[in-house]
Amino acid sequence: MLYQVLKYVFMGPLLRLIFRPRVEGLEHVPEEGAAIIASNHLSFADHFVMPAMVPRRVTFLAKAEYFTGRGIKGLLTAAFFRGVGQIPVDRSGGAAAQAALRAGLGVLRSGRLLGIYPEGTRSHDGRLYKGRTGVAAMALEAGVPVVPCAMIGTFEAQPTGRRLPRAMRITIRFGEPMDFSRFASLADDRTALRAVTDSVMDAVRRLSGQEYVDVYASEAKAARAGSPRGRGPARRG
Repeated sequence: MLYQVLKYVFMGPLLRLIFRPRVEGLEHVPEEGAAIIASNHLSFADHFVMPAMVPRRVTFLAKAEYFTGRGIKGLLTAAFFRGVGQIPVDRSGGAAAQAALRAGLGVLRSGRLLGIYPEGTRSHDGRLYKGRTGVAAMALEAGVPVVPCAMIGTFEAQPTGRRLPRAMRITIRFGEPMDFSRFASLADDRTALRAVTDSVMDAVRRLSGQEYVDVYASEAKAARAGSPRGRGPARRG
């Protein structure tokens, strides 16, 4: 109920006013049944804009920090993400990564749309980074298609570190669903998972027009923070 109120009464109209979104390829998002929407990740605004434009509910795996913030802002953020049914994900790896996979599979097995950012974190410079293989593991295990998605313009509207977005037009572009059923028996094969993930990222790259960097975004951020030019106040990703 809260999801519908936020989407159609508050967030949807507000986002349309600020961003005047142009949506392309919406017909590629299945009208029913489970699927993964795999998107690039350029801005905090991505969490709201794309789901608001998709008629069906999209459940995202959101980083756990959004649910544990302190102060008024932290409480409001946590309440919002819980209210719209987003799932907290611990990004520390290991057992936490397996828990995230189980949560995502639960969404898919119930026939819903799962939204995921394969890069794992926001791009700090607008480029597209190497995808984590969780998107492939879930697609193969659940036997569902992957719909590539490109957010275009959200980096310019609200890059990392900017509190309020600029009012400007953005584009949301969906590609044709990708069927990986031929890899169904290779859900535990690292080579197959990497091949599927790279295929998804290439589809996102072609939709977005971004420059691709074959490095994980988290590693690029860490390297930047450790360089002389990158030192300074830490930014949250």
